Amino acid sequence: MNSPSDSPRDSHYFSESPSSASRQHEFTVTFRAHELTLLTDTGVFSQHGLDKGTAVLLDALESEPPLTLPPGSVVCDLGSGTGVIALALAVTYPQCTVLAVDINERARELCVTNAKNNGLANVRVVHPDEIDSSLQIAVVWSNPPIRIGKSALHDLLLMWLPRLTSQGHARLVVSKNLGADSLSQWLTSEGFATHKMSSSKGFRILGVQPRQ
Repeated sequence: MNSPSDSPRDSHYFSESPSSASRQHEFTVTFRAHELTLLTDTGVFSQHGLDKGTAVLLDALESEPPLTLPPGSVVCDLGSGTGVIALALAVTYPQCTVLAVDINERARELCVTNAKNNGLANVRVVHPDEIDSSLQIAVVWSNPPIRIGKSALHDLLLMWLPRLTSQGHARLVVSKNLGADSLSQWLTSEGFATHKMSSSKGFRILGVQPRQ
């Protein structure tokens, strides 16, 4: 969640209960031959449609073979917004439960609607506080909320990345200008081996391994 056009002042996407007047509109995304139609709104991340960072992440993920996961495994879109990444996860891992995690109430409501409208019944939309700390997660895909600040971002990642299973991984998209390389170094220093998988349009795709 780090597109320069989605500043906190404009969108307040990390507010729990946005106060801006609702102005919904629709956009479409194609992922793994599935056309996904989503509603977005003011007060949520990427309120104007698909943002550049998420588009770069989806392009990279589409060319990456999915992990082979046992049915019932849990995968996660951390900071889901209206649910673009969550729906892509649901298409990729139909036998898994997809957690769409966001603090923003309006975003969660939209994500529920978007999953239902696209016939993706394996998406579970949750507030972060609803998840048991012992839950194991096989895959995390995220456009993380860089603009909440470095300390808050670090706390968020240290809450979720330790839940990765030993054979799992995370994929993060981060703007080069908003600290992708320093974030990669910090994650590695915290025990999560991280490397740059690719770069496109000013964004890095970071591959993160479970803490050893």
